Amino acid sequence: MNIATHPRPASASRARPQLDEKAFERISAIALADAGLDIAPSKMAMVHTRLARRLRALGLPDYEAYCALIESPEGREERREMISSLTTNVSHFFREDHHFERLVQEVLPGLRQKIETGQRVRIWSAGCSNGQEPYTIAMSISENYDLPQGADLRILATDIDPKVIAFARRGAYDERMVSGVAPALLEKYFTRRQTATGGSWIVSQKLKRLISFRELNLLQPWPMQGKFDVIFCRNVVIYFNEKTQQKLWKNFARILHPGGWLFLGHSERVSEQYLDLLSPAGMTTYRRSENPGAL
Repeated sequence: MNIATHPRPASASRARPQLDEKAFERISAIALADAGLDIAPSKMAMVHTRLARRLRALGLPDYEAYCALIESPEGREERREMISSLTTNVSHFFREDHHFERLVQEVLPGLRQKIETGQRVRIWSAGCSNGQEPYTIAMSISENYDLPQGADLRILATDIDPKVIAFARRGAYDERMVSGVAPALLEKYFTRRQTATGGSWIVSQKLKRLISFRELNLLQPWPMQGKFDVIFCRNVVIYFNEKTQQKLWKNFARILHPGGWLFLGHSERVSEQYLDLLSPAGMTTYRRSENPGAL
């Protein structure tokens, strides 16, 4: 789409475009339809701050022109950029470490027979952000369980943002981003690489081989064929409205094996009407009902 620009007075060209309520509603509607993001009116300033950079990058004069672009067929790629800008990609290694303790102490022992007999074991990190969560899962497994030769255990890591998926796949983190990793684990599972601008820690191939990174919008049809033994979906569902959350609870239950585990973020809870499918099993931890008729 070609956005026509016209010369404006110097004072106007220096003026920062302001996000009004009408433009905010148009942007919010697309964020909800495309990604399930439920953006409250109180977040208008945040939306303005994050999207002002997109207006500058595109050379657009105001939010009306930006809305015209993202609402057009030609604005499909920019809608993806917009969702990336509005999505909070904050994570760190061993975040909410009680989940990884549960993984090691209770979940893995329950999967040991499947692993040792070569059966398929799958773990999903949904909304993996920059990759710290799936790499922490892989570290927790590798550090506490010597996987037998030929073990069919894989971690699927997905996110709606292709940029963070590319970052996670590279597996290169600066000092700040690895602050939650114990020195012994850094030494064992990362390689230090010095660069002209500083340094980074590169994730080992041992961990990378366990993980497949894929772009995935949770609101779109899920392409996965088999079921999962464990799902981590932490600090993701909180951004969705109640209707979308209810759809996700049912979909998570459907794609989990009976007895499978679901880990949520510290402020997230499964809706009461779905507790017959996903039963509480600890702090922000749920297990899929053993009743095959529950779905």
